[in-house]
Amino acid sequence: MSMEEQRRPIADPRFPIGPFSYPQSVSAEDRESFLARIEAVPGRLRAVVSGLSDAQLDQPYRTGGWTVRQVVHHIPDSHMNSYIRFKWALTEDTPLIKPYDEKAWALLPDTFAAPPETSLRLLENLHSRWAALLRSLTEEQWGRTMLHPVNGPLRLDQALALYAWHGDHHIAHIQNARLGPNESADN
Repeated sequence: MSMEEQRRPIADPRFPIGPFSYPQSVSAEDRESFLARIEAVPGRLRAVVSGLSDAQLDQPYRTGGWTVRQVVHHIPDSHMNSYIRFKWALTEDTPLIKPYDEKAWALLPDTFAAPPETSLRLLENLHSRWAALLRSLTEEQWGRTMLHPVNGPLRLDQALALYAWHGDHHIAHIQNARLGPNESADN
């Protein structure tokens, strides 16, 4: 993608790669693609924040959005929750999962004070362990479900698709922040 294409205003800066929608079916090839994307998140995140100053880290990625630093800390917070949810779904029959208030978590003091390196290292270790678990699943296990109190039943292969999108989604936020202000970023 050229720099000119990257600088074009985004229709909705909250969703720079588009909103997520759960796939009804997930093939083995889809799973492999999602797994590769999840495995790549730590390195891609490290690369996109490399060289950013504290001032750049503390700027919102869009008007009304989190700061880049908050996004960096949010990704492992979210992915740790997902890792635990996968474990529950693999060890319990359709467990009811507990949502968390990601906006409240993003306002906790560690999210503003901790250097990005702490979350980058956490994410690298978490994804190493999570990928090992994911790569060990059988066809039958990919169909196991968890119950989200708001979204309803969710298969593991669908959750995999969500978290592949989630990493890409937030890395795109940071990439857009690095490119500079976006005229359409007022919503």
